[in-house]
Amino acid sequence: MNTKQLLVSALAVLLYCNAGAQTIPLDQAVRTGNLANGFTYYIRKNSEPQKRVLLYLVNKVGSVLEDDDQQGLAHFMEHMNFNGTKHYPKNDLVDYLQKAGVRFGADLNAYTSFDETVYELPLPTDDATMTASGLNIMRDWAQEALLDSVEIEKERGVVLEEERLGKGASDRMARKFYPIMLNHSRYAERLPIGIDKVLINFKPAIIKRFYHDWYRPDLQALIVVGDVNVDEVEKLVREQFADLKNPPNERLRTKYSVPLTGHGQFLTVTDKEKPSTEIEILYKHKTPVLKTEADYLESIRRSLFNQLLAARRYAEISQEAKPAFTNMNANIQGILGGLDAFTFDVTPKSGQLQQAVEQSWLIVEKVKRYGFTQAEFDRAKQNYLRSLENGLKEKDKTPSDSYVKEYQRLFLQQEASPGIVWENDFVKKHIDQVKLTDIKAVMDDYFKSADVDMLVLAPEKDKGALPDSATLSSWINNVKKSDIKPFKDDEVSQTLLAIRPKPGKVIAKSAVPQINVTTLTLSNGVKVVLKPTDFKNDEIRFTAFSPGGTSLYDDTDYDNAANAAALISRFGLGNLNPVQLSKVLNGKQLNVAASISARSENINGFTSIADLETALQLVYMQFTQPRKDSTLFNNIINNAKESLTNRYADPNNVFADTVNYVMGNYSFRSSPTSVERLDKISMQKAYDIYKARFADAAGFTFIFVGNFNVETITPLLEQYLGSLPSLHKNEKARDLGIHIPAGQLTKKVYKGTENKAIVRLLISGDYQYSAQNNLLLKALGDILQIKVLQHLREEESEVYSPSVQTLYNKYPKNRYAYTVSFGCAPKNADHLIDMVKKEMETLVSNGAESDDIQKFKAAYEKNVELALNDNGFWLGYLSGQYENDENVLQVLDAKTNLAKVTPETLKQAAQIYLNGNNIIRFELLPENSSTN
Repeated sequence: MNTKQLLVSALAVLLYCNAGAQTIPLDQAVRTGNLANGFTYYIRKNSEPQKRVLLYLVNKVGSVLEDDDQQGLAHFMEHMNFNGTKHYPKNDLVDYLQKAGVRFGADLNAYTSFDETVYELPLPTDDATMTASGLNIMRDWAQEALLDSVEIEKERGVVLEEERLGKGASDRMARKFYPIMLNHSRYAERLPIGIDKVLINFKPAIIKRFYHDWYRPDLQALIVVGDVNVDEVEKLVREQFADLKNPPNERLRTKYSVPLTGHGQFLTVTDKEKPSTEIEILYKHKTPVLKTEADYLESIRRSLFNQLLAARRYAEISQEAKPAFTNMNANIQGILGGLDAFTFDVTPKSGQLQQAVEQSWLIVEKVKRYGFTQAEFDRAKQNYLRSLENGLKEKDKTPSDSYVKEYQRLFLQQEASPGIVWENDFVKKHIDQVKLTDIKAVMDDYFKSADVDMLVLAPEKDKGALPDSATLSSWINNVKKSDIKPFKDDEVSQTLLAIRPKPGKVIAKSAVPQINVTTLTLSNGVKVVLKPTDFKNDEIRFTAFSPGGTSLYDDTDYDNAANAAALISRFGLGNLNPVQLSKVLNGKQLNVAASISARSENINGFTSIADLETALQLVYMQFTQPRKDSTLFNNIINNAKESLTNRYADPNNVFADTVNYVMGNYSFRSSPTSVERLDKISMQKAYDIYKARFADAAGFTFIFVGNFNVETITPLLEQYLGSLPSLHKNEKARDLGIHIPAGQLTKKVYKGTENKAIVRLLISGDYQYSAQNNLLLKALGDILQIKVLQHLREEESEVYSPSVQTLYNKYPKNRYAYTVSFGCAPKNADHLIDMVKKEMETLVSNGAESDDIQKFKAAYEKNVELALNDNGFWLGYLSGQYENDENVLQVLDAKTNLAKVTPETLKQAAQIYLNGNNIIRFELLPENSSTN
């Protein structure tokens, strides 16, 4: 290199270093400010969704700030803000918001973590007073909780029930390994749920002390994103929050962290309810900041590394003929307290611990030793750029909650928030500065860590066969010492579809202009329903169905039929195995998947506009070029068998299988999978069934929703859908007579050691399917949800999150079902079940209360308003209407049907649907409560 080249090179390095030190700018679209008391706010106008605003109150207040006598009270305080504030005493807040269409739990919510407590409130903005009311609620949450002693006692039971729900093997084991993982820091001593000693016994003065010390403006931020006037909102915020007071002699808000210790740790944790062994290795590392341009470049390197390692892992595992493990993962991920880690975990098959560790660590060691190939790196960069490009295209359709999460990280972690335009420009200018050697350096940096944790989590019965620290380290060293050849990244020269099929033609066309839907009939009998929208700038979603499914097969072929699509879809397409297929599709924004359900065979997918033709080629190949792969087939079946080995160590699996078996009326098809059944699955038989189900495209209806033009998309549909093979068999699904059994049944499962019960009440029966009856069913279910929340949670304080689900179907027979679910103390199960039945009886005898009907209607109207501007809704709605042979214009009758939801019609419906004639009671109870 001559002197001039050296000078130019040095100047380039100097310019890069100066640019790298520059602070990343804040997106100019967000209005931010700080009040004199330290309160911070972020306000942004965003119209996705329209006529909605999200308000978040973010507090740098979490469980790490609790004194010893306050463990669990950061989370308890979160609960108390819903149980009485200055302007909304007792439960008035929930009641007020429900009448405005805001659902408790689904919309109105909050969470508490180690470092923060966050309250979220979505509101409609078509009522000009709602935004001001929402800010008033935020002001109350910030510093106006009443903390009434009576309400504290009531909420004590709710919080204890929330804690009870989390108990089990995972919780018991986590409490043992958290101190190791978190280096015995304060985080290990301050799990947000707290400890029973405090939750059961604390006095009101203790939680008031926590509230006084930490709920203060210098630790709080308000985030407002939505369809609002920024100037007006900022004025209201300054008026509302300027008088918040910091306490005199305020306590220092210590910024806790997890310190690096400079040495490794090893721990084995076993539990009788753990279904499988897991081995995890963590190379702990300080979390990089994201404030400067240099930081952003480093974040690109880590992101590319994770993407490359995931692709390599997938490629290596796909080639393994007999893996000794069922699952393996490796990546860089966050932990807590300013730490992240390179984490490796593997789930060995029974009796194959050493083989599993050595096989899976070989994947890591190859990367550590040789890095990645240039071809792998180029594909990863292409994917990275395409992802940013997609975000840029949707910048005016970005949902408000995405911005909220960004500003939340900005406030809590000081993570830069420059916006998608800056990010896209920066990456395009600088991504070439990221070299292949930089990616290997990322891994090398993490492997320099002396803080290496090894965790072995296993079933108690396997305790004697588990490795100690020296043994596990020796297995890793065996791989490090071995002669390893570099990964061979074979290039794929062939295209996805070598020969374009001969296109069909549109032979009929009709329109439903009221909802902007066009229907095409192709010459091979395929029916295509098209609904162009502008809800997203670069999104097309599609689905397809054909009657038949597994219902056409006898029980002897059921397992082959039920698993056919899931198996075949993992083998690749045409001459391309899964790894080769992923390379061909690299950089494309799409997904296409085939499935076979009980009554139909289906195709589901989404794509960007530019990748639509490729997506349709994939559809064509799903029909015409499925692939077989004996290696992958054997691996999948063997993994499935392995998952059954200790499946019933977990009480939840026993309970779930029991519920499913009873709901399926004890049919073979609803019975639990067994090794014997897996042994009867044949790759060839599954392949033949798959081919048969997708042999007759004439039975298929395709539905496309998204940003396309009917005239432009039609030639592509003729090319790839019009050319599909057709037999015109006109198949129909069979009614196998399988439905929820009638009568009153009780099924109790005694399993598990924790003192907790899980209850499911299943109410079902026949009914007359219609849009109006479906709405009445939903209304009753939602109102029953309101009542069990009020009475079981708020009044009795004996449950945390009771839920009511409403289901109904037209085929094979008009049937409905309600599922009422909750967790509780075993001693309270009978009492709570009686309460649910009493609520049902009240609805039957008296009908619904007017306030509850108002709450249902308000929420329903708001949800419909949002749904009508969502591609996913229209895809599901049109698919359901066509599959059920229903009028697609029913959606226009929503307001008319809603007006028919009255106390009288609901009372009549309750007498049919909630009469209690068919009710099944399922209970999961601790095994020591059984006398059997």
